[in-house]
Amino acid sequence: MTYSAKDSHSIRPAVARTVRSGSVELAVFEQGNPAGPTLVLVHGWPDTHQLWEHVVPQLTDRFRVVSYDTRGSGRSTVPTAVSDYRLEFLAQDLFAVLDAVSPDRPVHLLAHDWGSVESWQAVCEPGAERRIASYTSVSGPNLDHLGTWLRAGFTNPTPRGVYKRLTQAVASAYTVLFQTPGLGPLPFRLGMWRIWPTFLRFFDGLDPALVHPAPTLRSDMITGLKRYRANIRPKLRHPAERRTTVPVQLILSTRDRAVRPVGYEHIDRWVPDLRRREIPAGHWSPISHAADLASLTMEFIDAVSDRDSEDGTAANS
Repeated sequence: MTYSAKDSHSIRPAVARTVRSGSVELAVFEQGNPAGPTLVLVHGWPDTHQLWEHVVPQLTDRFRVVSYDTRGSGRSTVPTAVSDYRLEFLAQDLFAVLDAVSPDRPVHLLAHDWGSVESWQAVCEPGAERRIASYTSVSGPNLDHLGTWLRAGFTNPTPRGVYKRLTQAVASAYTVLFQTPGLGPLPFRLGMWRIWPTFLRFFDGLDPALVHPAPTLRSDMITGLKRYRANIRPKLRHPAERRTTVPVQLILSTRDRAVRPVGYEHIDRWVPDLRRREIPAGHWSPISHAADLASLTMEFIDAVSDRDSEDGTAANS
């Protein structure tokens, strides 16, 4: 099936609402076909729901598309404590959105970067398969899976295994800076937010004209670093056994400088229902390869839905 690209300004404006998750209020936005299946989009750092502005137009004919500003970004509440950004709270936020927008039917999920990390936390929760029909993950690993993979390679080392892990470690070296209080936020306090489209041109090869930062970019950059401090070291030092029966599609960006495909090497140990697809993109593929992400997500949803229909027919025959 072929899906044509559409102008990001050719669709109706999103309908905004607020969803409460504990003490946090989340800004939620809905577009598209109100009679279609619900597809929830989760952005990463340092983005807001606006990350998906080039993806959403590809989806709105078929889907009721829901996006939201995750805690600490955009129009949502900005907690101050680092501990408020632990993955269990971020997963609770996602489930609060799901309960609000689709209380009676499971939704499909597409997530990028930290949105993907947060969504991994959610899909590995007990009973997640009753609330999430499929999950497409882009450029964001399950930190427990990554921690287990890293530790296994250095516990029983082989030259090839050590090389792969060093490759990911080098790619992730920036996260050490991001976790350093005072030093981590410094570039963003000094004005990196002013040159963000230009930085993405050099880092990711993006056309700056496609990059439309939110007005809250500076604060989103600084606050978002609390995610790194709250989660990376604890998860990599003490990874938990995290499994899911939710159907998962990994979209691997082969030019991603931050998240290398090798980090997903053994993921089928924890995700039995897994599909892998590759695109020749850098890290910010929702901007550079929006049509590819939309097409692959729709194909995966169709495959999962067709299989579920066949299973239901077989069960009733």
